[in-house]
Amino acid sequence: MADDMSLNPTRDDFSALLNESLGGRDFMEGQVVHGKVVAIEKDFAIIDVGLKTEGRVPLKEFGLGEDGKPTLKTGDTVEVFLERVENAMGEAVISRDKARREEAWTRLEAVYERNEPVMGSIVGRVKGGFTVDLGGASAFLPGSQVDIRPVRDVGPLMGREQPFAILKMDRPRGNIVVSRRAILEEARAEQRTELVSQLQEGEVREGVVKNITDYGAFVDLGGIDGLLHVTDMSWKRVNHPSQVLAVGDTVKVQIVKINPETQRISLGMKQLQSDPWDGVEAKYPVGAKFTGRITNITDYGAFVELEPGVEGLVHVSEMSWTKKNVHPGKIVSTSQEVEVVVLDVDPSKRRVSLGLKQAMANPWDAFLEAHPIGSTVEGEVKNATEFGLFIGLDNDIDGMVHLSDLDWSAPGEEAIARYNKGDVVKARVLDVDVEKERISLGIKQLSGDPMTGDTFRKGQTVTCTVTEITSGGIEVKFGEDEAPMTAFIRKSDLSRDRADQRPERFAVGDRVDAQITNVDKAARRVSLSVKALEMAEEKEAIEQFGSSDSGASLGDILGAALREKAKGE
Repeated sequence: MADDMSLNPTRDDFSALLNESLGGRDFMEGQVVHGKVVAIEKDFAIIDVGLKTEGRVPLKEFGLGEDGKPTLKTGDTVEVFLERVENAMGEAVISRDKARREEAWTRLEAVYERNEPVMGSIVGRVKGGFTVDLGGASAFLPGSQVDIRPVRDVGPLMGREQPFAILKMDRPRGNIVVSRRAILEEARAEQRTELVSQLQEGEVREGVVKNITDYGAFVDLGGIDGLLHVTDMSWKRVNHPSQVLAVGDTVKVQIVKINPETQRISLGMKQLQSDPWDGVEAKYPVGAKFTGRITNITDYGAFVELEPGVEGLVHVSEMSWTKKNVHPGKIVSTSQEVEVVVLDVDPSKRRVSLGLKQAMANPWDAFLEAHPIGSTVEGEVKNATEFGLFIGLDNDIDGMVHLSDLDWSAPGEEAIARYNKGDVVKARVLDVDVEKERISLGIKQLSGDPMTGDTFRKGQTVTCTVTEITSGGIEVKFGEDEAPMTAFIRKSDLSRDRADQRPERFAVGDRVDAQITNVDKAARRVSLSVKALEMAEEKEAIEQFGSSDSGASLGDILGAALREKAKGE
């Protein structure tokens, strides 16, 4: 059988012979194998790895003793990394450093799978972080993973063996990312859990202010931090924590709340003081007047401090009797001392409503006292609207003259056109509504109502002045010059004779006598007729100077009446 194999060997026969010559050794390039030191020549160790060939490894890869001499000696068995079975010189290419690195990777992969920390030391600085030696394998430590807080000087940490957490491993690429921060946070979390279990809500402790933010301060309670919110620092308003505390201050705080899930601790300082809101209703009864200080101004009002810890709000609508739709900052200023009146108190909501204007005299009350209804006032026209005039009065208040109260006879639109902004006018006080803050004035009332009493009555003769001539008649005015009445004499009432019933025979400004034929007080209308006056005068002349059977002509009678009238005048 052996002869046949030697005469005509197959591929399988060759493989069997190779395995026999290698003594059944399990080897492969890229693995760590055991070798024996057969000689030491200068700076190299000659190592037999059992492949009927030898490899050379620098002595420095095995380390030196305290005396600076190699510790390796002939006959020692060592582990090396087999890179290539044979090179061009017929030697095996082996490495002790790579063997150590492979051993470290195998060990680290097992640690990574168990999610355990690994010991290592920071050995150098690279871009974006540091290099860490993990006992034969190099890892990258990002700068953000060095500590919980940014570290300016890493010098004290260099070269010191300490635990690291493996975040990522990529063996094909040879990348390992580690974190020191994760170890610190885990230790801190364990310590925090233990400390939190020792704390109780309501407990009072001393702490040191570590940091101040816009919303509060972090206080170290001895290994664990609690948040002291700005609203829990004092019963009075605190705009910024730095007004009360500074970093490094030792403060006494009460543990207000502990969240076991998030392990957040809320602290309070004001809770150690008496609550100024206790009995606030008795201290500040509704309607009472107090002096306070403006602490804050907003778009909707101003906050007034009545005492430390108790503030009330003066709404913008309660700031001034007369200044409406004005920003509170234009009425009061911060830190200003003001007098206020308590309008409402709600202890459950910790709210006090205050009034600033209520502490001052109501200008409508003062006006009514100084100018009772029926009195005359004088003021400047502030504005003319489609429904009347606004007149400026004392104490920055306004009164209104309605269109219907401008003139007795002229239409409102016509009457208001006579006035301009800035004109100074007189008016009569018609009504004052203090609650609604309204004052009603009248201008026409100053001259009296010509329709009242018996100023004009049916059958009365009046002298008119022609103001306008139309095809249908003439417009006239009569009565007092200050408050004249107007009327329209129709064409048919201009004369008894039809030939004289022509409006064009009159001119504007002519004076004409006419008789009042009707008075409608409800409609404020007076009807006039020249024709009715002529007929009345004719009847009176006949009665005095003739009779129907005397034989005298109408012309004679009227002539006699006119002469008599002339004598009387």
